[in-house]
Formats: sequence, C-alpha cells, structure tokens
Amino acid sequence: MLQQTTVAAVKDYFIKFVTRWPTVSDLANAEDAEVMAAWAGLGYYARARNLLKCARVVTQDHDGIFPKDEEALRALPGIGPYTTAAIGSIAFDLPLTVVDGNVERVMARLYDEHTPLPAAKPVLTAYADEHTPQTRPGDYAQAVMDLGATICTPRNPVCGLCPVRPQCRAHAAGTATELPKKTPKKPKPTRHGIAYVTRRDDGAWLLETRPEKGLLGGMLGWPGGDWIENTTPLPMPNPPCPAEWAVVPGTVRHTFTHFHLELTLYAARVPNSTQSDAGKFMTQSAFKPADLPTVMRKAFDLAKSTLNET
Repeated sequence: MLQQTTVAAVKDYFIKFVTRWPTVSDLANAEDAEVMAAWAGLGYYARARNLLKCARVVTQDHDGIFPKDEEALRALPGIGPYTTAAIGSIAFDLPLTVVDGNVERVMARLYDEHTPLPAAKPVLTAYADEHTPQTRPGDYAQAVMDLGATICTPRNPVCGLCPVRPQCRAHAAGTATELPKKTPKKPKPTRHGIAYVTRRDDGAWLLETRPEKGLLGGMLGWPGGDWIENTTPLPMPNPPCPAEWAVVPGTVRHTFTHFHLELTLYAARVPNSTQSDAGKFMTQSAFKPADLPTVMRKAFDLAKSTLNET
C-alpha cells in the first residue's frame, strides 16, 4: 500500500484491510472483487491484483509462510527489487540494500551526486549498497528511509539535526536543496472518453468489470469506449443497452500517472426487464459507490442527480 502512496492516505485502508484478512491465507481465499473494492481509492490497482496473486502463491506453494531467501522472494508475484530487499532485510535480517525515494535522496546529498534521476538510480544504489551492514540490515534500512522522510526532506531539509551532516558533501557544497536532480518530465497528454451510467427502475446499476490487464484492471466501472488522445469529434461507442440517453452536464476530470482524462457521461433510466452484454446490473442494496475507483466514483457523483439518485 505504501508504494507510491503516503502513510496518511494508507493508514485507515491498512487497518480495515488487515482486520478483514488478518493472515496471508485469509487473503488468498478472498474473492477478487472484494479485495479490489477494499482497495478502491488507493490507486495503482495492479498492486492489489499482485498482492492477491502473491498471497495465493505463498499459501499454495509455500504452506502460507513467506520464503526467507532473496531468489524465492523475488519470484513472488509483484515483488520487485525494492520489496524483495525490504522484506528480506526487515523481516529476515538478510543484508539486502533497500532503495526507495528517501534513500535515493539521502545518497544523492551525501555524495553530492548531480546525475539526474532516473539515470542516477544505479549510481545511488551502489552508494547505498556500500553502507548496508551485514548485521541488523533491516534497522539500518528503516533508519535511512526515516532519515529521508523526516530530516533529509525534499524541501527545506533540517540539516542542523542530521546525524550524517559532517559526512554530507552536498551540505558542505551548499547544494543539498538542489538534489536529487531529476530529468524534466514531459507534459501529460489529455485523453477523452465516454461512459454510460445506467440505472434500472428498481434501483440496480449497470456496471462492468474491467479487464484484468490494463488501467483499473479488475475494477468495477461504467461501460464505455476507449480513452483516446486528441480526437475531435470523440467517437461514440455503442451504448450498453437501448435507452433514451441524455448527456450529463459537466465533465469528469481525473489525472493518472501518465495522462489526464476527461469523460463525457451519458445517463439513462431503463425498465427492470433491460438486459445488457456490456456488464451486469448490481442491485441497489449491493451497490456501494465507495467500492468504485476514484474516476468512476466521480462519474457516479456527477450522474446521480440526472438519474434522480438520492
């Protein structure tokens, strides 16, 4: 959960998550839709899919116990170099080098390294590896990450309290606030799409489960077409069912990691007999807007007044 998300945003999600699925076996036996719904709002949904796959592999192939060597950890679904090192050092006391954004910042300043990220990653990892001890590597890893999170912060580092200030080359050179340098990001493009929000007279909502692979994979959402960049006029996908579709005033705007999205919504009330191949009608009692990913929740919030939702 903490990959690419702040502690403040994660805290409540984490408590609810581990209360509901306290062991890896409990999580392995959970339904995919339940896990994805519990993750809704955290973003980067591939993390939730990989977490579930990992729990099932650990349960089925390792008797519910995480392996204690680097190679076996790395083979688990969704476990890359950073997570392997974090689990190995903190949980199993393996002398593995943990490198996150905080560690990169500390190393860039400690060595006054001006190579911009991401090109600097191998260099900064090598610096971090030089400092990783053979004993208590987990304590060391957490200490460096905490140093970056609380003292060697991105803006206004508190150098007066830093325990490694005497060794910090950037502090000596007066360049600490300039580091780490980063390659300028390209402007995010804007994509456009259409979504259909459909409500039956009995209160049921028409929802699709998005494909496992791709953006918002495995999540619930409103049927619609592809999200297309710089297309005018926007091609209109086939509606999910026959209805008198009305354009919802306003636009849903949401920003993903690599692009901005603008959605035009069409809404319709349909009879209880309506069927659709585009998804399934979810009863009013089963439908929980909070289970939707953020962009789909925004669409619901915009469309509900048009459909007389109270």
